[in-house]
Amino acid sequence: MDGVDKERVQKIVYEMSKGSKYFENEKRKEATINQKIEDLRAQCVLLTDEQISFYQTVADKRIIDLEASRDLSKTWLHSDMDAFYAAVETLENPSLKGKPLAVGSMSMLCTANYEARKFGVRAAMPGFIARKLCPDLIVVPPNFQKYTYYSELTRKVFSNYDADFIATSLDEAYVNITDICNDKSVSSEQIASELRNTIYEQTGLTCSVGVAPNRLLAKVCSDINKPNGQFILPNDYKAIMTFISSLPIRKVGGIGKVTEHLLRDVLGINTCEQMLQKSAYLCALFSEHSTDFFLSIGLGLGGTDTPQHKLRKSMSCERTFSATEDESALFQKLADIAEALSNDMHEEGLCGRTLTLKLKTSSFEVRTRATSLQTYIHSKEDILAHASKLLKAELPLSLRLMGLRMSQFYDVKPGRHDPMQKTLKNFIIKDASQSTSCSSYSSDQHLRNGANIDPSAAEESCLSKFESGHLMAVCEPEDYQQSNQIAPVKVCRPGNDASGIKDNADECVPQVHADNEGRSNPEESLTNQNGKMLWWIDDYICSVCGAELPQCFIEERQEHSDYHLAEMLQKEESLNNRRGLLQRERPVVSLVGKISPVGDVARKKQKTSKGKFIPIDAFFNRYKKD
Repeated sequence: MDGVDKERVQKIVYEMSKGSKYFENEKRKEATINQKIEDLRAQCVLLTDEQISFYQTVADKRIIDLEASRDLSKTWLHSDMDAFYAAVETLENPSLKGKPLAVGSMSMLCTANYEARKFGVRAAMPGFIARKLCPDLIVVPPNFQKYTYYSELTRKVFSNYDADFIATSLDEAYVNITDICNDKSVSSEQIASELRNTIYEQTGLTCSVGVAPNRLLAKVCSDINKPNGQFILPNDYKAIMTFISSLPIRKVGGIGKVTEHLLRDVLGINTCEQMLQKSAYLCALFSEHSTDFFLSIGLGLGGTDTPQHKLRKSMSCERTFSATEDESALFQKLADIAEALSNDMHEEGLCGRTLTLKLKTSSFEVRTRATSLQTYIHSKEDILAHASKLLKAELPLSLRLMGLRMSQFYDVKPGRHDPMQKTLKNFIIKDASQSTSCSSYSSDQHLRNGANIDPSAAEESCLSKFESGHLMAVCEPEDYQQSNQIAPVKVCRPGNDASGIKDNADECVPQVHADNEGRSNPEESLTNQNGKMLWWIDDYICSVCGAELPQCFIEERQEHSDYHLAEMLQKEESLNNRRGLLQRERPVVSLVGKISPVGDVARKKQKTSKGKFIPIDAFFNRYKKD
């Protein structure tokens, strides 16, 4: 995009989108960011010299601890295919070579080749705006079957250098080349050139490569000499610090547009080196996890160890399309997504128990609805059946994106038992607890007190009762178990009190939130059954478990949110079951004021009914006398 007239591009984008729902959504997001900036500036003004000195001491200690973790013994290579989708289309159709080309639709583009980027055309741009910027632009629909085929060819090349390479997408991968450099006694520059040449020979496509002591820097380096180039950062402390000193913070993975605005407009941070210069203010304004992330960037630190393989937590599939209210079309798209998700689960041999439906409306609001199932599923029919119930509850609605996510997996490979299979102890306890629902509990209570019961009133009482400060509306357990649906979850937004959270149920709103940059899905807060709230502190940190997921990790943040939602649903179900079991064992006060077990009340009723029983012979004899 170097040399592009950015002012002209921004003017056209503004004129083409002005007055649209997308434009209004961008305005709302901009207002939210500006408010965050003002709040942080106000906090900076209130900092005293003593406080700044204290935070500087804390920051210096953290810098020393982080520096002690530096590892210069590893060499990582990051490979990024050049305009991958567009390059595959050109390879398949040589007549497109040298022409401005984009892959996608008039609604949204997936990518654009370098000829089109000279006009300001880029990924995640609506096709009609791209056509205004470049009238000769050729737009072709995506074909992921072809892209997957060529991606597999590149991965075979990566596996020759590192059997445990990390593929982050179809066109990107991290390769640990430490061992192969040592075994062959060759430099990392030679390995990078060899790998690029091999990929070109095997696929006919070019890639750009970056080599550095850790993955964070390797990804930055792969973007320096694009396209079809490479950049090598030596495993040397001085070389790393020199490289970092002038590196813009936006070049680093994990720092998006919002965080860039916050750091630049509040603290004047533009380069990675300035992270260390403003370390005291970072400690004062941001959480511990965020501060460590920022300081690590300032030191040029990143991951060096190969992550251990773990069973994935979720799997998702989504599709973007032109906004429509046609219910038949929406259900057809849902069926296609369910089939794609089912196929992906079959390939990895997974079954899931929590299904999440993601919807993006024509006004760019993003809604997520989840249901926790009683059994593990993986077939298209099962997924579609439960997803259709979630979608039907939201209609009528104009949608432009739909997605499904499955989580809470277990491995169905041979030798693994079904996790839903009960032990004898669980069978007895769970069956006893399941026999008591909120409605039956209410009925028993009214019956013991000699009062009549209104079923609708009992149900309403059950739905509104929750121990965590009335922050969530929960469903009646028996309905939940039978229908596999959950009641609308309410979420609470950060407030201005000392704890940062408003303790007011009236401030809770449905879990509907705007899409970030028209693509991602920054989650609002989610209240779990312990009263904790899930929201992203400083746009990075999960408030429930402290896990750090930068804003650009779109899918990971969605999966993390679904994980806590599923955990909440399980705890809620378990809590209601325990409540019912304890209530059956709890003694009640009889009409004469004595405490007696529930079982005694039942037995007394039975004895009383025996006294009123009239044998059939006695009945007829009395009838004859009368």
